[in-house]
Amino acid sequence: MTTLESPRRGALRRFRRHPVAVGSVVFLLLVVLAALFARPLAGHDPNQIDLLAARQSPSGAHWLGTDSTGRDVFSRLLFAGRVSLGVGIASAALAVIVGTVFGGIAGLLGGWVDGLVMRLADVFMSFPSLVVIVVIAGILGPSVVTMVIAIGLFQWPVCGRIVRGVTLSLREQEYVLASRATGAGPMWLLRRHIIPAALPPVSVAATLAVAQAIALEATLSFLGLGVQPPAASWGNMLTDAQSLTVIRTEPWLWLSPGIAVALTVLAVNFIGDGLRDAVDPRQT
Repeated sequence: MTTLESPRRGALRRFRRHPVAVGSVVFLLLVVLAALFARPLAGHDPNQIDLLAARQSPSGAHWLGTDSTGRDVFSRLLFAGRVSLGVGIASAALAVIVGTVFGGIAGLLGGWVDGLVMRLADVFMSFPSLVVIVVIAGILGPSVVTMVIAIGLFQWPVCGRIVRGVTLSLREQEYVLASRATGAGPMWLLRRHIIPAALPPVSVAATLAVAQAIALEATLSFLGLGVQPPAASWGNMLTDAQSLTVIRTEPWLWLSPGIAVALTVLAVNFIGDGLRDAVDPRQT
């Protein structure tokens, strides 16, 4: 006699069949742990200036060398992970929350509300997000909070469309109609029926939003419109790469943060691919 496999166990089994995604989870956990325990791992104060040790190449004292003011690059890389990962996760969380609420309400209420929300999503998706975020940062001033809000608000339409599609497919189901007949409101239906059904595809979109937010943070900080010194982020550590002399003669200043951004974004994208295959068996 065969036993039926629960959906959760089936998804976990399919995810384990994706070795790149599993390896990416391990790598991302190591990055998160390194960021969380940056202080005991660093060995140096990330903001301590030592002009006598400026621009030193990697050595036993400074594993990844020092920057133009003598600050330890390895220490700054670890502490920068906190900022870059924090911006990515916070922006994705904001996008998921706003998109879930707007998409669920649009699908449940329909009519002019649905049309208004979808046209609003079209407006956000029609503008190049990087250009608009740069303008917002220039008007309001560069800060982590401004960057998180701007990135999150330009990513919500993806989750909103996903949740709306799930809502449209569920709102005529008998159990949803029965809940409405007993007086359940839109927010109750959203919390009890819509969000659980939309969670698998939304989780995939959320991982992709994290990767995009990390890349956008790096770009904005590289342009001087993101995290401001002396606070370290992977993006503002890359500002040294604006000089051809540094690129050619001092690669340790930009190579490590560049690799950190690239590998983290790749890992998050691979996890998203694994989740997509796990939550949708037809993808395997």
